[in-house]
Amino acid sequence: MIRYSRCGSAHTSIAKVKDPLGGGRLLGKPDYSRYIGALGARVICDNIPGLVNKQRQLCQRHPDVMTSLGAGAQDWIRECQHQFRHHRWNCSTLDRDHTVFGRVMLRSSREAAFVYAVSSAGVVYALTRACSQGELRSCSCDPGKRGRASDQRGDFDWGGCSDNINYGIKFAKVFIDAKEKTVRDARALMNLHNNRCGRVAVKRFMKLECKCHGVSGSCTLRTCWSAMSDFRKTGDFLRRKYNGAVEVTMNQDGTGFTTANQDFRKATKNDLVYFENSPDYCLTDKQAGSLGTAGRVCNKSSRGTDGCEVMCCGRGYDTTRVTRVTKCECKFKWCCAVECRDCEEAVDIHTCKPPKRADWLDQT
Repeated sequence: MIRYSRCGSAHTSIAKVKDPLGGGRLLGKPDYSRYIGALGARVICDNIPGLVNKQRQLCQRHPDVMTSLGAGAQDWIRECQHQFRHHRWNCSTLDRDHTVFGRVMLRSSREAAFVYAVSSAGVVYALTRACSQGELRSCSCDPGKRGRASDQRGDFDWGGCSDNINYGIKFAKVFIDAKEKTVRDARALMNLHNNRCGRVAVKRFMKLECKCHGVSGSCTLRTCWSAMSDFRKTGDFLRRKYNGAVEVTMNQDGTGFTTANQDFRKATKNDLVYFENSPDYCLTDKQAGSLGTAGRVCNKSSRGTDGCEVMCCGRGYDTTRVTRVTKCECKFKWCCAVECRDCEEAVDIHTCKPPKRADWLDQT
């Protein structure tokens, strides 16, 4: 994750050109190369607030990489919102707020741990994909995937373009971790740990794809390449790590963690870690960065986190009946079309009630 400072502002953002690498709200897929080409890498990089010297130097030397990171940020924010779509905190972004998620990131919570991990994974994924697509001057397909190799199905020849995951991991580590290494405190150590979890999560889901050659597709010969899986697999994995995140404290010499509750298992290098408990996110709380759940859609019949009882924090919910148009009575028509009728159905939409005014005032 590109570091959030402790004073409440985002650690990195291209505010002037709304670069999502640092956290401007993502409203599309802007062409960052146009800005870099017109203004020059030095001008752009010098105007990104929050970059440390090493990050600024990398930005100037690799403007094409920064372009890929900016475009790729949409993917990990979208994934974060997918993973938490049924929870009180739903990874929502804030309009005209360069911190993307607001003050919620200032607390060393589970949510911050997840965001640092998934954003770090997103950087690796975006860079690795850009390498394979020939968008970066500094890398290409994995040069180590050449010659003959074998798997459980037998021998094969490396061919095609294997995703250069090692380059993505290496650059992401150098660039993202540079900010954290300028300070020595508990939050920096937490961020470094969770950054690493995100990076290695992408590599965990590398897969071997092959093309068969032979008479009638007999697959007597195979050409294979290494490819990243869909980013959803990484997101699902990190979401499970969020569920099992370990609360820790700094050890006495300040170089590592100890489990906050000695009755719980110790954190491994693959666990997400956090220091502070999360707020309940029920009410709007500017200090905690909570937007509250008033107005959120809930599932009346669910007993899970998306259920009205949990989502609405016991405040109750309002029900609105709306008319929804869906396709129905579809028939296949020769040749080759499917014809459907437009059918209307009444659907009840349940939304969380706002808190009583006195409760709301207590949190603002």
